[in-house]
Amino acid sequence: MSKSYHGVKNGQLAECPDSPNCVSSQTKKTDKQMQPLPFTGDLAETRTRLKQILNDMDRTSIEMETDTYIHAVVTTKLLRFKDDIEFYLDEQEALVHFRSASRVGYSDLGVNRKRMENIAENYQRINEEEKA
Repeated sequence: MSKSYHGVKNGQLAECPDSPNCVSSQTKKTDKQMQPLPFTGDLAETRTRLKQILNDMDRTSIEMETDTYIHAVVTTKLLRFKDDIEFYLDEQEALVHFRSASRVGYSDLGVNRKRMENIAENYQRINEEEKA
């Protein structure tokens, strides 16, 4: 397994580790797979929606951002662990790829998957509200 990294290399976010504390829209590991999010509008509008969601989340800070990439860190409530969320905005495919992973530990009790499901729901809700 290659060393984990943050960012995008050759259009790919880092692969999830073997431990069950990571989900990604780009992994080949079926137990960690999630569907990417479709763009809503152009690149700038899509990035703005993602940032809005992240800024509304408790204990979450955006650490790095470019036109096509966002890296945020979530600090867990009880034990203050840090989880990384990364978004790669693939303009060619008009898809938002993501990866959410715990930095330490083995199991996350499904927290990363639940977090990304909530982000996806909020993303869809914002899109629908703006269309209405």
